[in-house]
Amino acid sequence: MNLDDHPTVKWYREKGPAPREQAVAAGLEPQVLKDLCLDAGADDAGFVEIDRAAVADQREELLHLLPGTKTLVCIAHRLNRENLRAVAHSITNLEFQQSWKEANLIARTVASRLRSLGFRALNLPVGYPMELDGWPENMWVASDKINAVEAGLGRMGWNRLVAHPVFGTAMVLGTILTDAEVTSYGSPIDFNPCVECKLCVSVCPTGAICSDGHFDFVSCYTHNYRERLGGFADWVETMVGNSSVKRYRKKVSDAETVSMWQNLSVGGQTRCDRCMAICPAGEEAIGAFLEDRKGYLNGFWTEMRERAETVYVVPGSDAEAHVKAHFPQKVLKRVSNGIRPSTAGMFLRSLQFVFQRNQAEGLDATFHFTFTGDENCKGTVVIRNKTLAVHDGHMGKPDLHVTADSRTWVSFLAKETHLIRALATRKIRVKGSPKLMMAFAKCFPA
Repeated sequence: MNLDDHPTVKWYREKGPAPREQAVAAGLEPQVLKDLCLDAGADDAGFVEIDRAAVADQREELLHLLPGTKTLVCIAHRLNRENLRAVAHSITNLEFQQSWKEANLIARTVASRLRSLGFRALNLPVGYPMELDGWPENMWVASDKINAVEAGLGRMGWNRLVAHPVFGTAMVLGTILTDAEVTSYGSPIDFNPCVECKLCVSVCPTGAICSDGHFDFVSCYTHNYRERLGGFADWVETMVGNSSVKRYRKKVSDAETVSMWQNLSVGGQTRCDRCMAICPAGEEAIGAFLEDRKGYLNGFWTEMRERAETVYVVPGSDAEAHVKAHFPQKVLKRVSNGIRPSTAGMFLRSLQFVFQRNQAEGLDATFHFTFTGDENCKGTVVIRNKTLAVHDGHMGKPDLHVTADSRTWVSFLAKETHLIRALATRKIRVKGSPKLMMAFAKCFPA
């Protein structure tokens, strides 16, 4: 059959492209688009133009996903605060499971309704699934928190969660891409709903949220995500690395094993979320905090702090020291965080996430790294005053210079190659004091 004679082709050419509604063609009014989102089930929505400077690091990926994207539609879906504060954490996990599904359905509905208006639209996953080919680096295709702040849905709180002026931090976020242009866009709100009470600091079992504003990502991640991502990978390696059931049971309790089963069969579980549960930010939560501060502390806050439970930490980490000092009633379980760089470049980029500042106390040194072989790159790491700076290339005079075959270095990090053998074969060469090498390693326990 000739293409021109096909019924669908003939229909299209006779009908022509469907024109967009005249009122919409010139651009969507923000209230029209917000009403569309609210009607779909969102509790709030805001909009960011693709050209905004704050989303520049996402722009290339987002335009690759939906060429012609003009607008990021950001939605907020409220969580049930009582479920978050339940003594049985299964109830909290149920709330997250249901809310992620609902938020994904809402985002899909928004995209569908935009398409019915003649626009192209694509809804991104709320939470999971992620692009795990990018593990252990950037696996998400959009930074929902940054987008939500730019859209005017809240500000980043002390606990590193976006605090909405009404819902506080008890919400999940989503992003929809569309080629629809909005006549005006949102902007960050002019105040932070976070009241800086620092209750999140006091209930964090790993000390990841610090009173001076520092956030220890890897300590939070290691405990809260024990049954996801790197924690799951570590469990698998523990399982296959033990030669008998008896040896496996010495490292992993029966409860931990069946908890992994639940994570696989029911859906991703978390182990904490207390920084969200205790947060009094937002109009919906602030009243109970202001009217009865003592009751607020003597109730859920006290229960969370005093609860006897297992806290997962990396050996030698700041989290391990924090639990020993502040939560002696809790059970420490020493595990790997499962973060294993697969390239030399990834090693350098990952340092900022796994750095343990308290382990770096008293260290003032500059480290040069030169990687050769399959991957050629250079980097400078400066540790001073319990802070870390990582630079491309070599900067300044090094106190220690490590030159390594990139494949051997990655194998060494994975504990597949022994350092002594790598030094003997000159696959890894160190110029400087070996004590500095040990001091460096202490700052990045894995």
